[in-house]
Formats: sequence, C-alpha cells, structure tokens
Amino acid sequence: MDIRPALLALTVLVALPAQVAYRGFNPAYMDPSVKPTQDFFQHALGTWLKRTAIPAEYERYGVDQDVDAQTHQTLKEILEGAAAKPAPRGSELRKVGDFFASGMDEKTIEAAGAKPLAPLFTSIQKVQDPASLAPVLAALHRVGVPAAFSVSVEQDDKESVRYSVMVAQGGLGLPDRDYYTKDDPRSKELLEAYRAHMVKLLGLAGFPAGDAATILAFETRLAKASMTRVELRDPNAIYHAMTPAQLKAATAGFPTEAYFKALGVAPQDRTVVRQPAFLAEVGRMAREVPAAQWQAYLRWTLLRSAAPNLGHTFEAESFAFNGTKLQGTTAMHPRWKRVMFAADRGLGEALGRLYVRQAFPASSKAQVMQMVNNLRTALGARIDGLEWMSPATKVKAQAKLAAMRVKIGYPDVWRDYTALKVKRQAYVLNILETRRFEFQRRLANLGKPIDRNEWDMTPQTNNAYYSPSMNEIAFPAGILQPPYFDPKADDAVNYGNIGATIGHEMTHGFDDEGRQYDGDGNLKAWWTAADEKAYNERADLVAKQFDAYEPLPGLHLNGQLTLGENIADLGGLKIAWDAWKLSQKGKPAVGRSEGFTPEQRFFLGYAETWRTLTREEATRLRANTDPHSPAKFRVNGPLSNLPEFFEAFGCQDGDPMKRPAAARPAIW
Repeated sequence: MDIRPALLALTVLVALPAQVAYRGFNPAYMDPSVKPTQDFFQHALGTWLKRTAIPAEYERYGVDQDVDAQTHQTLKEILEGAAAKPAPRGSELRKVGDFFASGMDEKTIEAAGAKPLAPLFTSIQKVQDPASLAPVLAALHRVGVPAAFSVSVEQDDKESVRYSVMVAQGGLGLPDRDYYTKDDPRSKELLEAYRAHMVKLLGLAGFPAGDAATILAFETRLAKASMTRVELRDPNAIYHAMTPAQLKAATAGFPTEAYFKALGVAPQDRTVVRQPAFLAEVGRMAREVPAAQWQAYLRWTLLRSAAPNLGHTFEAESFAFNGTKLQGTTAMHPRWKRVMFAADRGLGEALGRLYVRQAFPASSKAQVMQMVNNLRTALGARIDGLEWMSPATKVKAQAKLAAMRVKIGYPDVWRDYTALKVKRQAYVLNILETRRFEFQRRLANLGKPIDRNEWDMTPQTNNAYYSPSMNEIAFPAGILQPPYFDPKADDAVNYGNIGATIGHEMTHGFDDEGRQYDGDGNLKAWWTAADEKAYNERADLVAKQFDAYEPLPGLHLNGQLTLGENIADLGGLKIAWDAWKLSQKGKPAVGRSEGFTPEQRFFLGYAETWRTLTREEATRLRANTDPHSPAKFRVNGPLSNLPEFFEAFGCQDGDPMKRPAAARPAIW
C-alpha cells in the first residue's frame, strides 16, 4: 500500500526562495493571512499555492516533483553515459544503455511504425473459438498486454509461505468500471471521447473504425461484471482458492487447462481467483461472443498498450486521451524522461544499483533506522494503551508489530537480469521483452520458498509501502532525501515529515485491510468480535469525515475508498509525535526556530509532505479511482482530530481545524 500515486519530476521553478534555503519546510511558502486554526493547508502553503502554476506536462505538481528533480538528473546521467559508451555484452550496464538508446532512437522508432507488433496481430487473427483463444490470450499476457483478465504469480494471502497463481478482473481501457456504467452527462461525454480515441488510434494502425463500437460494447460487458473499487478493498471478498476442477467449472466456456499450458504454468493444486463472477462472465463471453469481436477487442488492447512506445503519431494520440482528456496535462514529458520511466519499470534494480552508489549514503540509512525503532516503540505503547482493544488481541498485535520487517534504501540481494534480452532494436520490442522477463521471473517463483529479500519498488522510487502478506515496510532511497528526510534538519521537522510517513506505513498493518492479516502475513481472523466492532465504529467516523469533503463543487470524496489511507495518516501522525518526543529524551531542550516552536515545526513539516497542486481533470479521475485523498484533506483531515495540533496552534472550540470531540475518531 503506497502512500502516494505515481510520482514525476521537476521542470519549472516558481518565484520563491531556492529549495536549499530551508530545512524540511519553507516559511516563505506560508500565507500568514490565513489563520492556522481556520485552514492549516492554506496557512502552511498558501503563498506557494498562489504563486505556482502547474507545468503543462504534469497532472499534479509540487513537493514530489521537487524531490524527484535530483533523482531524475542522476538517472539521466547514468542512462546517457551507459548509452554513449557501451559496456561489455551481457552486463547490466550494457542492457541499461541499449534500452535507453533504443528509446531515444526516434528515427528507427518512426520507420518501424506498428510493424514490430505484426506477429502478435497475426496470432490474434487465428482466434476462431475458445480453443484458439486460450493460447492467444496466454501470448498477450506473457508480454504484459492486459486482455480480458489478469494473471500473476504472487505470495498467497492465506498461506504466506507459498506462491500461488492469481487470476483477477481486468481488460478495461478506461481507469475504472464506473466510467462504463454511470449515465450522468460527464460520464457519457468521457465515454464518447474514448470511442473517438479508439477510432483515431485504430485508423493509425490500419484497422477499421467500425471496430470501436464493438470494442466499447465488449469492454462495457467486462465492466459490468467487475467489482467496484470499494468492494476490492475487502481482502476476503477477493480470495477464492480453487482446485483445477473448481476453476474449470467456474470458468465454463473458457479452456483454462489449455490456457495455463500455453502460459507455461505447470498444473497447480490450486489457483486463487480474485473475482469468480468476473471469470464466469469471461467464460460466457468465450462461448457467446463471435470470433471477429474477440479479434477486434484483442487488437485494440494490444495497440493501446503499445501505443506510447511506437512512433510519434501513435504516442501523441495515446497522450491526447490518457494525458490530456483524463488528467488535463497538455504537454508530454521530454523524451529522455519518458524513456527513463520505462527503464525504471523494466530494469529498475539494474538502474537502481547504479543510482544508490552515487546518491544514498550509509549514514542516511542508519539515521532512518533509528527513527523506525522509535516509531515501533511508540506504536507498541499506543497499542498497550488502547481502551477499546482486548488484552488477547493486544498480545497478537504486539507480536505482529515485533515481527514487522523493515527495508531501507535498497535491496540486500539485487535482482538478476541475466535472462533479460534487450538490444538496440525497435523500442517497443525492448518494452515487450522487459514485460516478458518480469512475467517469466515471477512464474519461476512457483514451487520455491518465499523470497523475503525482494522489493516491490525500485531504489530510486519516491514512495513507500506496507506489504500485508510480507508484514513489512519499505522506504526506497528515492524518498529519503530533502525535504522528506533531511539529515541536517531538526528532529521535529523530520519526525513530522518522514516520521509521519513511516508511521503511516506501520499503521497500515492495523488498518481496515491490514488488520485482517496476522503477523506471519496470512489473511486470518485474529481479532475478537468485540474488538472488530469497536474498531469499525471508530473507522466509520473517519469515513464520514472524508465523505463530507468536496475537492471540487459537487464532487465528494468516497470515505470508504480512501478509508485505509486516511486511518494511516491519522495513526502515522500520532505515533510520529510520540516517537519524536521519545527521541528528545536526554537531549537539551530545543527552542524556537524561524519563529516557530518545535511543536509547530512538527506540523509544518507534515504539511510540506503534501505541498501539491492537482488539475481539475486529474482530481475528478482520482476521486473515482485513488484510495488516497487529495493533498489538502490529508493535511486538514487528520490534524483537525489531534489535540496536540490544537495546543500547538491555539485552536479553540468552533474553529474549523478543531473538530468536535464526538466527531473525532480515536483509533490509536
């Protein structure tokens, strides 16, 4: 569970003091005309918000792009150096360089057009019935084309010591099922824009424009069978272990045995199906939908998946819909950056090993680890002090906390890219090869012990996560830099910023989803019924609080969709505060700095975490699909529930930043 959506990089500076002039937060960003008791987000960041315009290439812009600026410059130098001076064949450095060179070779990309996809398009034409559909879907899935449904090899939710094959809903070209099922004017307009986008992209590839109506009807049928985003948040609702016989019956009409054989998966004792009703619908569609319609849909899914990596006209049309229409961005990132993002996805740890040598000192890792230890102690004390949790559940909660693994900076064991075959060829072929490599790498895990050294993010990533099945938190080197973590900043700011983020990830182990996994990472009930009832009553207050927020007029947040992240924000702040206080024991008292008390700097550091502007289009998209609330509400929402904040800034009853006591959720 990551703390923020995909993060991009800085290209435009605003007319404010330089980043290096402050530690953790910048007083020049503040707006003293707005009282902290009225709207802390505006108080802490209002001047920056007023003076900043979102650059054309971004759907959202702010602190994350500042943080990524230096990372991306370092990666650019690594990639350009590797491409300019090829290393020995077979080396990771050579693969990194060849991949980047192929992505920057626009002349070859333009000359190739969509021709590199011809073998896959030809195989799609062979679909005539369910028997011939199975191997074609397998071929597409092996190279990461999300057709009809998704398949992966993951750690098993209910038996965390093994890997299992997971089959789940998928196959949609729009970000969420609701885009197909809602009938309000805006949804209808977007659906029509999607159909027009299909017509244009299909035309560029030489396929009939009339296919668009067929494809839209096909995807709409898949959408109607899909679970909602809120339904997907219940881990028990998306876990259904099936024997081969049960799977065959559940997907009647689709030859699962032939599919898995073509995929290269040996017979398994069980397969985990995330959404049986969806797979049943795929089986019916395999029987009922004419072959020509399947072919049209599969061609489209391959084309839309590959378009960003083809020639300019394909890439531009893909961006016009997915970037501009859906998110409001009007310019693409420069080419080097687009290829860099792809390299991060496809050769992330090979690139990351080169990155951390230059950018992440051992001293930073040690300092962050000390903060983690203080936060673990603080959360343990919070658990002990909970009035609503029974002694029996507390014992298990403490055991889970003690067992929680911590990963800082980069892997102890690096990924092996020997089997990855990239070279200076058509760029899209290298993209497909990296996807094939990753799929095969995961497939090879079947039957092996769980690899607890594996990371779910690359070292250069500006993000963090908690894994419930691993019961671990991870903080890549990419996020452990100013202003999130500044070795030279005072403790109050660091604990308010990266400390609250660490606490956020820790409490994910005990939020409405994470609490359903035990200390060994198994999806297993371990709370008493009374504890669950008490927890849910408190969680409902969080959901109601965020249901009431309107990021745009008439657009309310979905408190159930964002519940886990909102709980983690509140809990993370509470334990970060306690951990900061713990860190000060035995140290000389710290006074004001920049005119602010340490307590105020703690909360100002936290606000800097969410210094972000987001376009209206992206805000609407995220309200439907993102489990994270908009930045303003990630600041004002949890702070308006914290007595420590009230005291630091003198909030009085009736102030907007001090919610009534009866409305405040008291979970941790």
